[in-house]
Amino acid sequence: MPADTVSVDFIQPRRLAGGGDPAWITVPLHDACGWSHGHDPLAPRVLLSSPDQQALLRVEPDHDGRWWTLQHAPAPNRPAWIANFDARTPVEIIAAFTDALTDPTADRADHKDPRKPLWDAGWSAVYRNSRLVAPDGTVRVEADEPTGAWRVDIALRSFRTLLWQAHFSEHTPAHLITAFTAALADPRPVARAAGLSSLPTRNANLITVSRKEVPATQVASALPDRVRALAARRAAAPPEPGLPARRTSGTRRTR
Repeated sequence: MPADTVSVDFIQPRRLAGGGDPAWITVPLHDACGWSHGHDPLAPRVLLSSPDQQALLRVEPDHDGRWWTLQHAPAPNRPAWIANFDARTPVEIIAAFTDALTDPTADRADHKDPRKPLWDAGWSAVYRNSRLVAPDGTVRVEADEPTGAWRVDIALRSFRTLLWQAHFSEHTPAHLITAFTAALADPRPVARAAGLSSLPTRNANLITVSRKEVPATQVASALPDRVRALAARRAAAPPEPGLPARRTSGTRRTR
C-alpha cells in the first residue's frame, strides 16, 4: 500500500455503519456555528450550547442509552422540544439534523412531511401511513399522530433487539426531522476506517462493505472541509435585524 494512501471502508446502507467519529458533529458546531462548550473534567461528556443559548447538545458515552441529547428551549411560537440518538446512530445522519438546525437560511415555518424522503426512496407505509418500513426490513419510522412525536428503530430482523433508536419529541420542527429521514434514506455509502468499524452484521443481503485506498490528504481534510463549508454558509447569511455581523472561526482539525 502506498505510504500516501489509507484503507477506508465504504458502507451501505449507512444506517448499519456504526456511530463514527462524534467530532463530525461537535467540531463544526463549535468552530463553524459558534456553539460554546462546557467542560467537566470529572465527567466524560461534552456539552455544547448554541449562541442564543436556546439549544443544548449533550453527548454522554453510554452504549446502552442515549449518547446524544439535543434540548431546545421554548420559543414564542413553539414549546420546548428534545431529540435524542443512541450511540450507534451514524454521525452523518445526526449531522443532517444539526446542520438543518444551524442553517441560518432555513425556513423554520416550513411544515415538511418527514415521510416524503422515505416514500421517494420506496419505503412501505403501514398502519394508515403512520409507520414506514425500509425495503430490506431493517428500519421502521413511526409517527405518533396524536402528539406529533417521531421514533426511528433500527434492527436486523424481528425488532426484538434494536441496534439503535432516535426519538423526536412533540414540537420538534418538521424540517429538522425531514432532514434526518432524508439522510436515513440516502443511498450513498459512508466512510469508516478500515478494520475499525464495529458492524452489526456482515450479511451480504443486508450490508455492503467496499474497501478502497484513499489519498491520506483526502481523509485528513474531510472534517476541515466540512467546517469551512458550514462557516461559509453562516458568514454568507445576512445578520438578523439589530444584531452585528457574525464571526466565524478558522480552527482546523482532522477527522
